[in-house]
Amino acid sequence: METVTGIKRENSEKLFETAKKYFPGGVNSPVRAFKSVEGAPLFMHKGNGAHVWDEDGNKFVDFCCSWGPLILGHNHPSVFNNVVETLKNGSSFGAPTVKENELAELILSRNPFIEKIRFVSSGTEAVMSALRLARGYTGRKKILKFEGCYHGHVDSMLVKAGSGLATLGTSTSAGVPEEYANETLVLPLNDLDALKACFEEFGNEIACAIIEPIPANNGLLLQDLTFLQALREICSEYRSLLFFDEVISGFRVAFSGAAEYYKIKPDIVTYGKIIGGGLPVGAYGASAEIMGYVAPDGPVYQAGTLSGNPVAMAAGIAQLTECAKPGFYEDQERRTKQFVSRVNQHASTKEYDFEMVTIGSVFWLSFDGKKRIQRADQIDPDMSQFSKLFTALLNRGIYIGPSGYEVGFISTAHTEEILEGAAQQFCDALDEIYA
Repeated sequence: METVTGIKRENSEKLFETAKKYFPGGVNSPVRAFKSVEGAPLFMHKGNGAHVWDEDGNKFVDFCCSWGPLILGHNHPSVFNNVVETLKNGSSFGAPTVKENELAELILSRNPFIEKIRFVSSGTEAVMSALRLARGYTGRKKILKFEGCYHGHVDSMLVKAGSGLATLGTSTSAGVPEEYANETLVLPLNDLDALKACFEEFGNEIACAIIEPIPANNGLLLQDLTFLQALREICSEYRSLLFFDEVISGFRVAFSGAAEYYKIKPDIVTYGKIIGGGLPVGAYGASAEIMGYVAPDGPVYQAGTLSGNPVAMAAGIAQLTECAKPGFYEDQERRTKQFVSRVNQHASTKEYDFEMVTIGSVFWLSFDGKKRIQRADQIDPDMSQFSKLFTALLNRGIYIGPSGYEVGFISTAHTEEILEGAAQQFCDALDEIYA
């Protein structure tokens, strides 16, 4: 096995020291701080196709893809050109533009689960607004969520949440009043008995049950279809709204997300990531009846100066036009499975306690062997092996998210040739850490 030396980090290290003077922890989002891996965070300089370059000139195959939205890869020509042409006419108006209509038509004409949509500026904002809508529509206060699902940094959702919080080893956040937390019920995933018992006790108080139908912020916690179907039935029985948070899974596993993939109709759905083409966008949608409660039509207030920003809309239009082409998702899944299977076969042959878990064009690195992980508490909290693998991959020109709880993404820019080379680097890195 060849000896692989470390990458250059001098510029990133200097930039990080400067950043610590300006930002808490030196970053503007916690996981970026590299707290669960070694060294200073890499400061990125540019991206093109399936690759990124950092400020030290290191080149990496990028499996982070800006945490998911870059399903076409970096700097895709259609997205780039549409953004530039739109920007020539102005970046923001705080008034309606035709781009909002175009993106809404593109989404709603292909989505059988929602009839109206409202654009916002982030996934967190979408969830916050949709939770308010659920309460306003039902007249109920309580929200049911599931441990291991992450729904942004909304106060009432920072209760046993995942992603950055799990990485930092805590299950909630300071600054969230107990009164907020008390209105949030938390259940383990994939536990039908607990679900039934919860609704028997609180069903008439629950405005909605919010879930990532494909939980992908605290490991890739693939649920039994029967559990998701039962959740749909129970919500209908108690007249609670079923809320699918598809900020990650929406337009990633299918055009209409996990709802289409599993053939389950939610009452409210949130989107993000991909619909912005790399720019900050989120959205929530539902039936015309439910969305009729949103201001100015109804009493549930929500507003945003940058909601429906024309440049972000332009990026989304360009990207989703590509996603809507026949065979797009089938090809994504096919290449992802080839890549994952190559690495898994190597790990199995060498009897490593490692397996890539995958759905659509999403994958996760599990260090629990063949054990099926469906709940957050089933994940081994010892992330030392992930940290070693992360470093070994960086040294081989592979960039993944710097947390063992995060998932990886494959874009159309990850050609079969690129994936074949990356798979070999994964295999070599595994050999190194298990040597």
